[in-house]
Amino acid sequence: MAVDYTVIVVYLAGMLAMGWWGMRRAKSKSEFLVAGRRLGPTMYSGTMAAIVLGGASTIGGVGLGYQYGLSGAWMVFTIGLGLLALSVFFSARIARLKVYTVSEMLDLRYGGRAGVISGVVMWAYTLMLAVTSTIAYATIFDVLFDMNRTVAIVLGGSIVVAYSTLGGMWSITLTDMVQFVVKTVGVLLLLLPIAVVKAGGFSEMKAKLPTEYFDPLGIGGETIFTYVLIYTFGMLIGQDIWQRVFTARSDKTAKWGGTVAGTYCLVYALAGAVIGTAAKVLYPRLGSADDAFATIVKDELPVGVRGLVLAAALAAVMSTSSGALIACATVANNDIWSRLRGAVRPAGAPESGEQHDEVKGNRAFILLMGLAVIGTAIALNNVVEALTVAYNLLVGGLLVPILGGLLWRRGTAQGALASVVVGGVAVITLMATHGILANEPVYYGLLSSLAAYIAVSLMTRPTDAAVLAAWRERLAGRDPELVSEPVSAPQ
Repeated sequence: MAVDYTVIVVYLAGMLAMGWWGMRRAKSKSEFLVAGRRLGPTMYSGTMAAIVLGGASTIGGVGLGYQYGLSGAWMVFTIGLGLLALSVFFSARIARLKVYTVSEMLDLRYGGRAGVISGVVMWAYTLMLAVTSTIAYATIFDVLFDMNRTVAIVLGGSIVVAYSTLGGMWSITLTDMVQFVVKTVGVLLLLLPIAVVKAGGFSEMKAKLPTEYFDPLGIGGETIFTYVLIYTFGMLIGQDIWQRVFTARSDKTAKWGGTVAGTYCLVYALAGAVIGTAAKVLYPRLGSADDAFATIVKDELPVGVRGLVLAAALAAVMSTSSGALIACATVANNDIWSRLRGAVRPAGAPESGEQHDEVKGNRAFILLMGLAVIGTAIALNNVVEALTVAYNLLVGGLLVPILGGLLWRRGTAQGALASVVVGGVAVITLMATHGILANEPVYYGLLSSLAAYIAVSLMTRPTDAAVLAAWRERLAGRDPELVSEPVSAPQ
């Protein structure tokens, strides 16, 4: 294992080095939180694909393939569909807003009264997303070093917190680009063909497994529908995803770069399911489906290649963890703390001469949220339930007011607030009565949120014409008060 250990150690050291390099570039709030809004198509596509394809998509995707066969691709497939929908239909408009958070967008659209409540919901979602990603370090380091769970979480989490705190989005962008390459080589170019060959090829896999393993809908229609509600719609509104859209240097980059990333996700989904199916042939009686990835890597790959593929799994976890961490800190600082102390600047307003202090403040919040994430990850046992709570609250509470604001002129601030509150309460109540993993909370939470939004919006006065006019100007990218931002960008 010495060669494999060397590969992993070099990889982790490289992540820290990039964090230090990114610190030299992050001199303003814009540079620190959204990489100066200067990413070109190549870097934008790679980093967007990296953040949405985390440990759940890699380790969990292979596990679903082990359990259900090719239809196990649906979870990651719906993530790719969500990213494609966001990129094609909404990303150009989102990029032109020149904001930092989803709550700032809601303030612009509805007149400045939706921020704190929506910020709290988004903060809970991003915190749980970061926590569940951090817990995954325990699985990977256990395979690598037979390491204690708590030590593994502290080690992996500390590295992510360190490079994220140092350079903000610039460091995360650089590390995510490396992680994208490592995942592509490790999972798609190495593990996928090796797993299929070891399993005897597709003909042997079909001969040894039940026919339902090759049924595209074998996982079940209701499960697929739930994946669409949670993951496809979740991709449309998550702060971690929007914050990457804000890094694009132009609306065209956001649209077409995101389309490339979404297409890559579809390929990655199928690859994970095929690897899991091959693992079922090789190891038909594993105790847990989630052990399939680690088992096939540990037992079937040659020295060196094994280290690279495990580095790919580590890269998947780190990219999602770091993206969720900076999103969590950005929301906590800009949408909650700044508003509570009355120091928030209007969305999109020019940055003052206090840029350095703002960078220090955001850096401090990343460190603080990072410590909270590591502590929560150590204390938490059920990862699936935590992630389900996060996505249920996100979709049930925020999907309707966000998409309603983008698509329906008649929506009002009162309707948006009612939608968040009613949807959130419905989700929490139904999770308490039907169970966290039940489908009813997200189904009925979303319906109640939609009903409250439409009813209250129609019963209240329309949004002020001046607010809507300013909103339309921002969507079109014509607001003269926006800061002029550099257009030269890394490719």
